[in-house]
Amino acid sequence: MLGFGALARKVFGTPNDRKIKAIRPLVEKINALEPEFEKLSDEGLKEKTDEFRKRLEAGESLDDLLPEAFANCREAAKRALGLRAFDVQLMGGIFLHQGNISEMKTGEGKTLVATFPAYLNALEGKGVHVVTVNEYLAKRDSEWMGKVFAALGMTTGVIWSNMPDAEKLAAYAADVTYGTNNEFGFDYLRDNMKAELSQLYQKHHHYAIVDEVDSILIDEARTPLIISGPADDRTDLYKTIDQIIPLLEESHYEIDEKTRNVTFTDEGNEFLEQQLVARGLLPEGQPLYDPESTTIVHHLNQGLRAHKLFQKDKDYIVRNGEVILIDEFTGRMMPGRRLSEGLHQAIEAKEGVAIQPENVTLASITLQNYFRLYDKLAGMTGTAMTEAEEFMEIYGLGVVEVPTNRPVARIDEDDKVYRTAAEKYRAMIEDIKKAHEKGQPILVGTTSIEKSEMLSQMLTAEGIKHNVLNARHHEQEAEIVAEAGRFGAVTIATNMAGRGTDIQLGGNIELKVLRALAENPEADPAELRAAEEAKHAEEKQKVIEAGGLFVMGSERHESRRIDNQLRGRSGRQGDPGRTAFYLSLEDDLMRIFGSERLDKVLKTLGMKEGEAIIHPWVNKSLERAQAKVEARNFDIRKNLLKFDDVMNDQRKVIFKQRREIMGSEDLSDVVRDMREEVIDDLLDEYMPPRTYADQWNTEGLYAQVIEKLGVDVPVMEWAAEEGVDDEQIRERLIKATDEMMARKAADFGPETMRTIEKQVLLQVIDTKWREHLLKLEHLRSVIGFRGYAQRDPLNEYKSEAFQLFQGMLDSLRVDVTRQLAHVRPLTQEEQQQMLAQMEAQRAEMQRQMEQAAAASEAKALERAGDADPASSGAAPGFVEDDPSTWGNPGRNEKCPCGSGKKFKHCHGRLV
Repeated sequence: MLGFGALARKVFGTPNDRKIKAIRPLVEKINALEPEFEKLSDEGLKEKTDEFRKRLEAGESLDDLLPEAFANCREAAKRALGLRAFDVQLMGGIFLHQGNISEMKTGEGKTLVATFPAYLNALEGKGVHVVTVNEYLAKRDSEWMGKVFAALGMTTGVIWSNMPDAEKLAAYAADVTYGTNNEFGFDYLRDNMKAELSQLYQKHHHYAIVDEVDSILIDEARTPLIISGPADDRTDLYKTIDQIIPLLEESHYEIDEKTRNVTFTDEGNEFLEQQLVARGLLPEGQPLYDPESTTIVHHLNQGLRAHKLFQKDKDYIVRNGEVILIDEFTGRMMPGRRLSEGLHQAIEAKEGVAIQPENVTLASITLQNYFRLYDKLAGMTGTAMTEAEEFMEIYGLGVVEVPTNRPVARIDEDDKVYRTAAEKYRAMIEDIKKAHEKGQPILVGTTSIEKSEMLSQMLTAEGIKHNVLNARHHEQEAEIVAEAGRFGAVTIATNMAGRGTDIQLGGNIELKVLRALAENPEADPAELRAAEEAKHAEEKQKVIEAGGLFVMGSERHESRRIDNQLRGRSGRQGDPGRTAFYLSLEDDLMRIFGSERLDKVLKTLGMKEGEAIIHPWVNKSLERAQAKVEARNFDIRKNLLKFDDVMNDQRKVIFKQRREIMGSEDLSDVVRDMREEVIDDLLDEYMPPRTYADQWNTEGLYAQVIEKLGVDVPVMEWAAEEGVDDEQIRERLIKATDEMMARKAADFGPETMRTIEKQVLLQVIDTKWREHLLKLEHLRSVIGFRGYAQRDPLNEYKSEAFQLFQGMLDSLRVDVTRQLAHVRPLTQEEQQQMLAQMEAQRAEMQRQMEQAAAASEAKALERAGDADPASSGAAPGFVEDDPSTWGNPGRNEKCPCGSGKKFKHCHGRLV
């Protein structure tokens, strides 16, 4: 018998069904226009774009234009790429235009879907940003989809890190700009450190489409983007603390794996005090938790976290003497990303590599607050439904599940739970062997590099040929994924989120054609393609008969979404497939979230070794555990965001002020108002209202007037005059400072003076904001303790952050007034000294560059000395810092750099 909820869904449909039903008439309208747009010439498609822009200016809305714009875009894609969008792709595009998240399964063609709303919204002329998870995808998609936009008469740009400034400005000026979430966020921060409006990259935040939206807006949103500068070098402190941590015993600290937190016990604190005093880091008699010891306590905590919570080859790898973080969701390396507050340095000390100096924050923003700047936001992914509540609450984004073009034919098996990890891995190897014998391609998903390499060793021992895809083999990623669907292929992958390359049954046809062309450059491309396509069709049929792609999960992730992403790799576009998760009571999720009861149940059932428990109830209880973890992680992110919102309100005020200053030609009135406020504050302090003249501190006022206002006026004599009040003194000070500034303007010239005012204002704002960020960081790190006094830490933070902001604005006025009061033209002699200093600096830089070049040359000669005499220099196109130019040499082949060494001993070194 059906429950009320199920009965209502059967009669009325789910809310998702109703959304799909509501836009079907729009899709039919687009389809009805197809014959009309097919008749247009290539030039006619571009003319339609101009026509749409004119209609927008005449008052029509984007919604009015949608059916025709989508029909035009579909025709352009058909001509430029040979791809005709399915109805479900048009649906996905409509939901994106409406500012939703379109949940579309893997292989449904999300890259093409984005072109429809991007084209429609770019007609407004404010630019559209398409956000991807990595630079490879940004470049690939911009080149690929750029053909569609070019056919429509629109321009496409792509941004990447370390891109020349002029090229980046041009990329942002395009109608549609592709780039990564980090680069868009960093460019926003960079814009707010610039001095001229013409240098700004992002003129508008009009409309953004975020690909792999769950990965970017949820997984990556936990850590803010930070632009930083170097701070004091504390290498010795990190090294000393790193020597102390291994001496700790288990009774000295407590680890909470659920919250990933570590704390010292009372016994541990006593032990640390003795060790620190012995090493001269703590004065004798000074307790560890004295306010003077705050810095040392902070670094001890970070050292303990580095040793006990961060594991090599899971959270980070060491490559070429550098600690590189690994993204826990995608398994990718994150070069250039560093943990803050000395934690990265603590890990470097632990691994014995060179310790990079700590940094101070110059500018910072969370991804949540960056993407909330956009007037309209949309996203695409294969897995968003489990996080629908967070998307709505944080970003105001609805999630719509778009139906697949063909029904899903994949078989999702119930989870198999074993008592020990060893039993689980043995069962996996047996199932791999069975599937491999019939040629079924297999994708094994793991949660860490360590586990992927352990499975790899087990497969090697069984003589099964396979590929491993993890952060170590990142360079061959696209090729390994493209080959994973071939007959008999076995691939082990660490986290498959956002790989951007489909696993096609029988392998990737484009890759096969390119490979065949490389082997037979003289052959006719058309004939070669036809031959490869025939072979591919034959192989694909064999794979289908073997059961399609078999996806095996080696354990459940904390988030159901990550599991669904792995599952979604199988069964694309109606292909057959099979998925299964293999678990054990020793897995992190089962161990941390209460498997003791389950272990007792399994023992009571008398399970034999190697036996698995398989039941839908197990799946349900696991999903409940995952949902609890997801809810807890959501609360953590929500709480972090509440604190960041306090800073974000202040950030918006400062950044808006900067833009207004950059856009102003004449700031003399702003500067004058600041000066008058400084005079008012000085008079309030030294000649308080409702006080008698004999209570005034005129000496103090005189000193401050010289220091802050830069004028030497007889304040004490004025105050001694009969009947003079503070208002008269105020007027005289204003008159004196106005005259002084007028003389400066005459000396410098009015235009130069306006430029100086602008530069001083921007420079002081940036310095003060930087100092303010540091104060807020320190406040944020201690405000939690207010909870012990039954006070809400968030309210306390808001109140104190506001007071700090108020104080920052007051000191900003004083600094601007002081700097402008003391500015003066350089004498001839000073100008010559300055030129001589600049020339000396230039010569020193030149010397350092020549030294670096000589060292590089010596290194090359040294390599050549080690080389095989038969070695004939670097391979054509080889670029030292770009692994994509190295080709794909085997581990024991010669290195393409021309050193003559084996690849594994040269550029192929893993560590």
